[in-house]
Formats: sequence, structure tokens, C-alpha cells
Amino acid sequence: MADDYLVRIGKLIRDARQHRGWTQSQLAEALGTSQSAVNRIERGNQNISLEMIARIGEALDSEIVSLGYAGPMHLRVVGGRRLSGAIDVKTSKNACVALLCASLLNRGRTVLRRVARIEEVYRLLEVLGSIGVRTRWINDGVDLEIVPPAELDLAAIDADAARRTRSIIMFLGPLLHRMDTFKLPYAGGCDLGTRTVEPHMIALRRFGLDIAATEGQYHAMVDRSVRPDRPIVLTERGDTVTENALLAAARHDGTTVIRNASSNYMVQDLCFFLEALGVKVDGIGTTTLTVHGVPTIDADVDYSPSEDPVEAMSLVAAAVVTESELTVRRVPIEFLEIELAVLEEMGLDHDRTPEYFADNGRTRLVDLTVRPSKLEAPIDKIHPMPFPGLNIDNVPFFAAIAAVAQGKTLIHDWVYDNRAIYLTDLNRLGGRLQLLDPHRVLVEGPTRWRAAEMMCPPALRPAVVVLLAMMAAEGTSVLRNVYVINRGYEDLAERLNSIGAQIETFRDI
Repeated sequence: MADDYLVRIGKLIRDARQHRGWTQSQLAEALGTSQSAVNRIERGNQNISLEMIARIGEALDSEIVSLGYAGPMHLRVVGGRRLSGAIDVKTSKNACVALLCASLLNRGRTVLRRVARIEEVYRLLEVLGSIGVRTRWINDGVDLEIVPPAELDLAAIDADAARRTRSIIMFLGPLLHRMDTFKLPYAGGCDLGTRTVEPHMIALRRFGLDIAATEGQYHAMVDRSVRPDRPIVLTERGDTVTENALLAAARHDGTTVIRNASSNYMVQDLCFFLEALGVKVDGIGTTTLTVHGVPTIDADVDYSPSEDPVEAMSLVAAAVVTESELTVRRVPIEFLEIELAVLEEMGLDHDRTPEYFADNGRTRLVDLTVRPSKLEAPIDKIHPMPFPGLNIDNVPFFAAIAAVAQGKTLIHDWVYDNRAIYLTDLNRLGGRLQLLDPHRVLVEGPTRWRAAEMMCPPALRPAVVVLLAMMAAEGTSVLRNVYVINRGYEDLAERLNSIGAQIETFRDI
């Protein structure tokens, strides 16, 4: 193996280790070797076998090199280019994964229109297929047909696919109505620090579900004598927690009241879908949902999930950071109004069309045109709140936007343990971000972006923020191992190229 390849592999290993937050000694302990050996590997001064590379990748949970199939995907970005024209927002990633889980409620045929073809969806399809659910892409690969078997085969579940998605946690609500005991692998997904599943357990215990978590699995037992005889008060107004409670309530033979419920976009889409299945839901869009469940659901249903407000925010941020004029079409405005109000206060020049309905007939859309603007840092800090506040997933995009504004912006990402830390990756591209604590970042602008080669952060939204900064930086940047972006965005590089970006996908090793 040539010396330059050893150096390149060593750099990949070092970046993966640093993103995991490990020291060389910690990696050495995991591999059963010495710290000095790890040091030599990272400097490219030691021959290394493919077996050892695979072991390192497994230890760091990073796809450094793939054996027997294509290696990890990378992006080469030629920055400093202006975007122009118009781009449509795709359907919601979070709604699509919730609806895939909800399809387990139905014994009939489910068709979901314009499903996002993203890695998160692919992992769920692998899980569904492994337990006997027949899925196929129809209408030239645009729509998805789902047909369940008479009985699910959970013993055959694809555990590897299940562990790569946190959405597997939303199987609990539908499955508790189908079997008395079952097992599910632990939920995975983005590396955002510890995220307890206890709020899910508290809600689902009211339907008789008891969970013991051992040996990498959730062991579930259902007591059919337990029923929610009073309102369920969620201890956390979380999106997936609310969805799980809704999925459990949908086939409960009776009325379930869920309080402190999320009213966010994916929850509303799930409620609309449940109504299509014949489940009446009162209070959609509020924090109190009343579900009139039906014990058996056997319907042929056709549903169109709405557009993704977080992708819409990504595209707006792309225009702002690259100082471009861009029209973002099919923006779910109800779920982006606070973000736009903040941007208006910062000086964003934009306009919007009159509202029209999404294909689900319920969600309000607009077309939004953003123009180059001289932005000023906001007076107040940027912080998320449950809907109708500023969306939790949109907070990272304000790091890139604040970096091109005049002045200092405080970003308080109080929800996740690690995500604010990943935003400081922008410093490698010329940003001036100061980490005050694990949840607060001070961003100083304006920024003179510069090209760099770096490892993709292991969290979805910070990874896209880094990509946007690379698009603004003069020169050629490389973003390595972008699987996490593909988890949440469909053909993002190709679509950005259609409006003027220059991004090339490639693989090595």
C-alpha cells in the first residue's frame, strides 16, 4: 500500500476518533493495542491491514472503509458560487418515517405519495421487509405501496438496520396491539448525546406495555387488562413521544386524551393519516389530542405527506449564506413563521406568494423568494421551543446565518447534549464560534469563509450546515462520509447543483 494512502487512512481514522470524542488511548484500549501504535497509524507510519481498518471502523462506529461493497460517500464542493432559480421542497422526512411505522396499524394496503427516498426510510423499509411486510415503489419510484402480512415475524427482524434508526422506537405503539410479547433492538440514529426513552415508556405503560431493556434489546410485555382510564399527560412534549402515544391510542377500543402533546408538523401529518384510516382525532394542532380509537383497522388508504419545513429552512439558509436570490417553492409556512420573523428582524429581504394547500389538503404552503441581504445579529438569543416556537431542528442553520451577519449572536441549543459542540466545526471553515458550554455557542460575524477538508459531523443538521458553509467558501472543500446527510435529504447535492452549486459525489478506498 502506498505511503500516501496510509496517510489518508490515518487522517480518516483520526477524524473519526475525534468526532467520537475518544483519545488515542481509548481507541487503543478498544482495539487491544497500544497508544503508540494508534499514534503511528494516524500519522500514516504503520502498515495496516483491511481487517484492522474494519475493526477500527467498528470500534468508532464509523464507516472508514467498506468491505465487499462501495465505500463511504464523500462530497467535493467548489464554493463561492451564487445560487439562482427555483427549487421545490421535498416531503417531510419525519412525517414519512412516522407514517411507515403507522402502516403497521393497518391490515389493508397503504399507499404513501412522494415518499422521501432517504437512508432513514430505506432502513425502515429493510426492517419492515424483514418482518414480512411487503413494500414496493410504484409510479416510477415516486410512491410507496405497503402491504402487511397476516402475522408479523419479529424473530426475523433486521437488527442491524433497526439499530441505525431511532425511528424503530415508534414500532412500540402499533405492536402492542398485535402481540402480547415481543423484542425490538435498541434505537439508534444521530449522535446527539443521551436521549432517554423513558417518556415513551411512561405514556405506553398506560396501555399495558412494560419494557425491560437488556442485552441491546427492548423486551416488551403487554397486560391487556390495563387501559388508559384518565388523560395521559406526557412528561416531555416530544414529537416521537406524542406519535407513539397516538399510535397506541389509534387501536385502543375507546377514547384516549393526550395532554402536553406536540403539535409539530409530523404529528399533524400522522393525525391526518390516522383520520384517513378511520380514527377520529380531535384537537389537531393543539397540545391536547383526543383520539377515538378503533380496535381493528383494515382499510385501503392513499395519503400524501406534506412538505418538510426543516428542508425548507435548509434551502433558505443556503441562499442566505451564499448571498443568492433563490425561490424556494412549496414551503409549509405554518411551521416556518417564527424563523422568518427572526430573519426579518435580522434584515432578510424576502417575499412570499399567497397561501395554497399541500396535497394532503390540510397543510398551508407558500413559495418564498429570498434575496441577498445585509444582516445584523439579532438582539435576543436564538433558542428552540416546541411548536409553534422556533423548530428545534432549525437551530443549527442559524449558526451559519449568524456567521454572515454583522455582530455577535448567542445560540442556545438546550435540547441536545452534543449538537452545539458540532457547530464549532464551522471554525475550520473560517467561522468564529465560541463554545460557552455544551449547549451555548457565541457566533461572531461576518465571516470570510475558507475551503477545508473535514469529516462530516455525525449529526444530521450540523452536517448540512457545514456543507452550506463549504458552498460559500472560495476554493474546493471536501466533506467526508456524508451518510448522515443522506439519512435526511434526498439527492441533496444533485438538487443544489440544479440551482447553481458545484458539488461532486465520490468514493475512495
